[in-house]
Amino acid sequence: MIVLGSTSEVAQAFVEKALEEGEKFEKIYLFTSSKETTERFARHIDVKFLQQSEVIELDLLKEVDYAQFENINSHMLFCAIGYLGEGTEEGLYDHKNTEKIIDINYSKLVPVMNYFARKFESRRSGTIIGLSSVAGDRGRQSNFIYGSAKAAFTAYLSGLRNYLFDKKVHVLTVKPGFMATKMTQGLPLNPKLTATPAQAAACIYKAYKKQKNVAYVLPVWGIIMVIIRNIPEFIFKKLKL
Repeated sequence: MIVLGSTSEVAQAFVEKALEEGEKFEKIYLFTSSKETTERFARHIDVKFLQQSEVIELDLLKEVDYAQFENINSHMLFCAIGYLGEGTEEGLYDHKNTEKIIDINYSKLVPVMNYFARKFESRRSGTIIGLSSVAGDRGRQSNFIYGSAKAAFTAYLSGLRNYLFDKKVHVLTVKPGFMATKMTQGLPLNPKLTATPAQAAACIYKAYKKQKNVAYVLPVWGIIMVIIRNIPEFIFKKLKL
């Protein structure tokens, strides 16, 4: 199993869920921009599940050395890489903030995804799971830079799913709504619309087993986003969302 963004609480919860359900992995490759944090998780799954893993440094803001990935093979890829960035007005007009949001959520991530997708295609099997966001369903003034990057990532996953379908590779797009994670710590989130990492992992694992194409972590978000997507633009542009 390949995990991109393995410091993510959702990614770690999914790894544990898969192991608890009896999934067998010769090795789990934990890609991370924080080796120390990820090595603690690697020790945890070794002790709890006797699961062998390897921690690999991956910083999308630096040049990626693809040669180090050459011997990595797996039947599952779980991508939880994401960066919310600064959503204030100051953040909106901070070009460094904008570049970082777009780079991490899309432009620097897609080439890495493609590298491994090609391996899946050549083997003609496997599952790719990508965490996008409900923010990508429609641009809203509160987070439209992040939302636009996630919209691009959602479109990428959709196209990848279409391309890999007849190569026997399944691509699952996951759209979490509010998540109780480090990335959202301190934000005023509605608890009825917020999922824990464990809840998200259970939902994602179920969607994976059912070979779903798109899954909202909490079903209510599917309803919410249908409503938001269908608000006429002449009304929508006046709303404070």
